[in-house]
Amino acid sequence: MKRKKLNKTESSILRGMKQALAYARGDKRGSVTHIIKVPQVDVRAARRKLGMTQKDFALSFGVSLDTLRNWEQGRRRPEGSARVLLAVIERDPTAVLKAVRDAA
Repeated sequence: MKRKKLNKTESSILRGMKQALAYARGDKRGSVTHIIKVPQVDVRAARRKLGMTQKDFALSFGVSLDTLRNWEQGRRRPEGSARVLLAVIERDPTAVLKAVRDAA
């Protein structure tokens, strides 16, 4: 059976699939890592900007009240996905609230 010649798009997809398989097997040559720096958020200021109590903010965004208090009082700092969520809340709280409500 004769194979058809791949067009530019098909060749690109096939090349990407081969790279993904190689990466999954541990071959990192040719791979590109993107590092995104997520800024620290002033949690108290973000909450106050929304006019929310600590309890309302915690309930609205799925954060424990104790964790929120620890962030606001500087005993702990948000990290990982919590830090990303807070950065998005700070930038566009309406979108986050809508997404949370739509998911419920």
